[in-house]
Amino acid sequence: MLSTVNELRRWSQRQRDAGKRIGFVPTMGAFHEGHLSLVRAANERCDVTLVSIFVNPTQFGPNEDFTKYPRSLEQDLELLKTVGSPEVFVPSVTEMYPSGFETTVHIDGVTELWEGRSRPTHFDGVATVVLKLFLMSGATHAFFGQKDFQQVRVVEKMVADLNVPIEIVVCPIVREPDGLAMSSRNRYLTPSQREQAPVLSRCLDRAAELILHEKFRDVTEIRRELTTVIGTAPDAVIDYIAVADPKTLREPDRINPIQTPEIVVLLAVKVGKTRLIDNRIYSGEDSSPGTGLSSSFGWSSFDPSSFS
Repeated sequence: MLSTVNELRRWSQRQRDAGKRIGFVPTMGAFHEGHLSLVRAANERCDVTLVSIFVNPTQFGPNEDFTKYPRSLEQDLELLKTVGSPEVFVPSVTEMYPSGFETTVHIDGVTELWEGRSRPTHFDGVATVVLKLFLMSGATHAFFGQKDFQQVRVVEKMVADLNVPIEIVVCPIVREPDGLAMSSRNRYLTPSQREQAPVLSRCLDRAAELILHEKFRDVTEIRRELTTVIGTAPDAVIDYIAVADPKTLREPDRINPIQTPEIVVLLAVKVGKTRLIDNRIYSGEDSSPGTGLSSSFGWSSFDPSSFS
């Protein structure tokens, strides 16, 4: 296990000197199957895999759950042994942000909507720590989950704009048997709230029916219908429901299969005190077999392995 920037750089240089591709999985720990699926993807794609475990304080707002965010380092390290024992970087806050640190990375455009509105400083913290980790690690590939859809868009934009020499690989959402997207925050849910939480995936199923079968085109109408679905869970409070272009994250007034060949539905919902996010893409260009969702103009609902 590595804990300092110098240790990480020395490890990385050895790998690069040997001509190895470094797959990097940045995490905040509290592992579940979603994290492990990213490590497996990195193992398959690259020669060596690096996992970072760092609960990044700069991406939490003043009223968010930084101090309460689940930390389970020993359990995380044991779980990593089940997926090939990758190298692990576990820095302290002072190692990542030493005295006198004053630099912040800010991306316009894709940060301004949805998560950016609800959590105004969040993406500055994400972009800053991710860029630092990319530069420290010398990784050739970085693996992210689709569940954090807007975060991935932000990272992709940063990498493109700043010419960061790394390939971003996006992996599918991993779900519980009842459809709930796996998240470290799911452990905050009470038993009653856990029973209600799959309302997010049911909402995405309803979005598929509206967009694909019933051919709803007015975004306001779609959002109204989805609001009704979320309302069936008594402890659920909507932060936002977005029906947007997956590249710009901006909402059209109406869905046009020609002008907007892909649509993403983004959800942020509090169930009790736990804030959950989820998403699904609806596309006329790519589809997964077996979804049972189609329409006269060929759109399907899918969770892609890459949407860059």
